[in-house]
Amino acid sequence: MSKNLVIVESPAKAKTIESYLGKEYVVKSSFGHIRDLGKKGLSINIDQNFEPEYEVSVDKKQVVSDLKKCVKQAETVWLATDEDREGEAISWHLFETLELDEKNTKRITFNEITKTAVTKAIQNPRKINKALVDAQQARRVLDRIVGFELSPVLWRKVKPNLSAGRVQSVAVRLIVEREDEIRQFNVESSFKTYGKFQSNTTEFKAELTTPFDDEAQAKSFLEGLTHAVFNVANLETKPGKKSASPPFTTSTLQQEASVKLGFNVARTMVLAQRLYEAGHITYMRTDSTNLSETAMAGSSQEIIQRYGEKYASPTKYATKNANAQEAHEAIRPTNFQNESIDGERDEQRLYELIWRRTMASQMAPAVLEKTTISIANDQNKALFVAKGEVIRFDGFLKVYGIDTNTEEEEQSGLLPAVEVGQAISLNAAESIQRFSR
Repeated sequence: MSKNLVIVESPAKAKTIESYLGKEYVVKSSFGHIRDLGKKGLSINIDQNFEPEYEVSVDKKQVVSDLKKCVKQAETVWLATDEDREGEAISWHLFETLELDEKNTKRITFNEITKTAVTKAIQNPRKINKALVDAQQARRVLDRIVGFELSPVLWRKVKPNLSAGRVQSVAVRLIVEREDEIRQFNVESSFKTYGKFQSNTTEFKAELTTPFDDEAQAKSFLEGLTHAVFNVANLETKPGKKSASPPFTTSTLQQEASVKLGFNVARTMVLAQRLYEAGHITYMRTDSTNLSETAMAGSSQEIIQRYGEKYASPTKYATKNANAQEAHEAIRPTNFQNESIDGERDEQRLYELIWRRTMASQMAPAVLEKTTISIANDQNKALFVAKGEVIRFDGFLKVYGIDTNTEEEEQSGLLPAVEVGQAISLNAAESIQRFSR
């Protein structure tokens, strides 16, 4: 038996880590949590400072038995569970259940499964962070207390088998309060008018500056456009820049994967877990937008090689959330040279999204020319306004496009080159009813 026993959470990464460490190490998995609050009763001694009453799960008794045998044959035990609160708690439960000796037990963490990261972790062990363990325990105890107290009320008052919890109960209240606001809101309608204009061979869209209150006004206005002559009354051009978004956190990855790939949260996290365990990305549960110096250097080198030096703009992002767990980096590829990977198609799609977002975050801003064209009728009364952008330098847009999710962005686009006083032809016009929200 090897002198060193390394215990990780997932069996999927055990073999990979073992291959990095060599013959002196054997890597075993705990298969997640090995013990939890007892299933019978509250299993929390409220009178004794909310002391939890843990027990080894039935399906984990054989795992614990096997690990105890391995511990007896090892000189040093390395607890290599994940670096978040749950991972820290799993290490603590292993320490307690396996009756480990503190002198021969070392805690290590890494946020990417690469030989460099694993080797560095072995060289920098630490002790179990009891503050993180207590944070996880507090959350688990609250889950149990709230669930046990509220769920039976739901069964009696609403429907059997419903559950209440520390988070979802509060979330439901917020939703109900918001729904009440929506129902009490007085919806107002107006008619926005749009015209399709043409200059030379280019057709573009412009919006009437003042909406109409009712359909009759809108129809009357449209009928009056039949013989109107239009020209460019004013032209404004302003230089502008658009910067890339920061690298992914857990929440922003979930949001972007939903919008761009159509994945729900559960699907995104399952795929990200696979990518992490295969060594393709860093740890997928993080609140941080930071990148390590090594990652910034690696991405910059790849950007310069692929697109040229003018596209590289190494950027350090500060995390705005004061309560963020900064132990991890943002979610990023472990090797920037790999634009794509082998695997299931959905894994590939999610990886490519992460690769593009990370690369874009380290690229130069796009240089734009923001243009506003005011279009007047033959009586020189300004009626329509067209807004658009001309891209002078694509920058990060080379790899990651701009989302067009808002009504304002939908109205913007590429505009033709025009001059003040130039005649503009109206191809079509329509009024669309809009409702306030």
